[in-house]
Amino acid sequence: MSNGKDAPGTANSTQTSLRTCLEDCMEALDLFLNNHFNESLDKLQPRSKESMYHALIYATVLEMQAMMTFQHEDLVSAGNTMKSAQEVCQRFRKRSGSLASRAAGDELTEEELHAEACYAECLLQRAALTFLQDENMVSFIKGGIKVRNSYLIYKELHSFIRSHSSFKGPNHKHLEGGVAFGIGAFNLTLSLFPPRILKVLEFAGFSGDKEYGLSQLYEGATSHNLRSMLCALLLLCYYTFLCFILGTGEGDVADAEKLLKPFRLRYPHGAIFLFFAGRVEEIKGNVDEAVALFEDGCKAQQAWKQFHHMCYWELMWCFTFKRHWKMAYFYADLLSQESRWSKVMYVYMKAAYLSMLPEGEARPFGEDEVELFRQVPTFKQKIAGKSPPTEKFAIRKARRYRASNPVRLPVPVLEMMYMWNGFSMISKRPELTAGILETLLEAERTLQAAPDNEYTLDDSCLILLLKGLCLKNQGRMQPAEECFNKVYSSEKKLKFDHYLVPNSLLELGLLYVDTGRREQAIKLLQKAKNNYKEYSMESRTQFRIHAALSKLKADTSDQEEITVL
Repeated sequence: MSNGKDAPGTANSTQTSLRTCLEDCMEALDLFLNNHFNESLDKLQPRSKESMYHALIYATVLEMQAMMTFQHEDLVSAGNTMKSAQEVCQRFRKRSGSLASRAAGDELTEEELHAEACYAECLLQRAALTFLQDENMVSFIKGGIKVRNSYLIYKELHSFIRSHSSFKGPNHKHLEGGVAFGIGAFNLTLSLFPPRILKVLEFAGFSGDKEYGLSQLYEGATSHNLRSMLCALLLLCYYTFLCFILGTGEGDVADAEKLLKPFRLRYPHGAIFLFFAGRVEEIKGNVDEAVALFEDGCKAQQAWKQFHHMCYWELMWCFTFKRHWKMAYFYADLLSQESRWSKVMYVYMKAAYLSMLPEGEARPFGEDEVELFRQVPTFKQKIAGKSPPTEKFAIRKARRYRASNPVRLPVPVLEMMYMWNGFSMISKRPELTAGILETLLEAERTLQAAPDNEYTLDDSCLILLLKGLCLKNQGRMQPAEECFNKVYSSEKKLKFDHYLVPNSLLELGLLYVDTGRREQAIKLLQKAKNNYKEYSMESRTQFRIHAALSKLKADTSDQEEITVL
């Protein structure tokens, strides 16, 4: 890689130095994946001010830790460390001109190419932290600029390494892995965003190719390079979380299992991979197997409690699917005591689980759901002046308990389960769906027997929406369709839960997809997308609608209001 101007010894020593740094960082990542988190950081930290790879991986590990605590100060600290890493990478970059113009005179060294990839990755990760720290417009724009600058570097690098095969240095696989991660992450992430949100992010004109993004990440994950783990983790997050929370609930479990297999063999006690293996079993409806894996994930390490909290959250839902309300309450209680991610959500879920128990049954620790619901707003956190949407939703739902003689929420646990797309998780297990349906029918009977109040219609529509999902899981499409239509026809009468209408249209649209009525499905989905604004959890619903329309290869751009159903 010498340009003819350096003494051969200088070029060789640079290559050796780069190789040594990469090997050192690979060892640090190996420690990380074997649950030796602090040892991993101790190995990286001493050289984090002089080596671009030590700086990048040190900041990456801290960022992953911050994302798990989700504490504002941890996110800010991780952002500052990543900014310092970016400054270290900058020192190794060529000062001017595009890659193509610099390469014209064969002036680029291998180290400078690696510096470009590391610099772009720092920008990309700083953008992710910017979006997580704040939900205001300024942070979206700042993050958008970082992502765009990062993408332009990746795009240039991608073209460059494909057209300049003579530039393949001895550490080329790591460079290719870095570019695959950047190009893959960018394409996959952008493909998930509805156009309305892309405009806010200042990405007008950009679009992501999901399949290409997935193929690049898979390439990066399955070749032995420094970014293999990052590529694999992003793919696993996509297959086991994003497909459900921001999609239509059709995660590709087979792909996730195939990807996990070599990592599970290499790191049999690795907490990260035990967690994803648990999530795969949960998606398949194998709840008992999932519980065992999440429990193993907790036992595997004690250094980072944040991993335990991720497992507790999933265990809470596993017991929800089985209607073991007290066990689910136990994990919500643990989270409320130990995790700082969202006290509002944990206390709300504690109250919700207690409210599912029969009235005369003893409550654990002598707690009272009415009192807990009343406490929910006191735990509100504001990030840059705004509350997270899930917290706003929980606070709004708990509001009715402020009355001296409150009207109880009919099925608060199952309503929140819907928000996390839990009904698609139980679809493969008829006995789980049957159990949840039984709870809904019981709630419906209780509601019908009680005198009408201001919440009656909204509560009835909520039960109808959730009942429709259970009936659809059972293949009873006609009664499911009737449930969704009843919610839609109540649009003008709803007083509080306006989110039910666009979501019933979304679910009706997905039912039409399943029954081969493509054109009708597209009309319904576009109506749900364009005709409703400013309702609870809107962005999550918009992501799901976008995923459904993308799957149908339909137009996902914003249009004027659609009035035809």
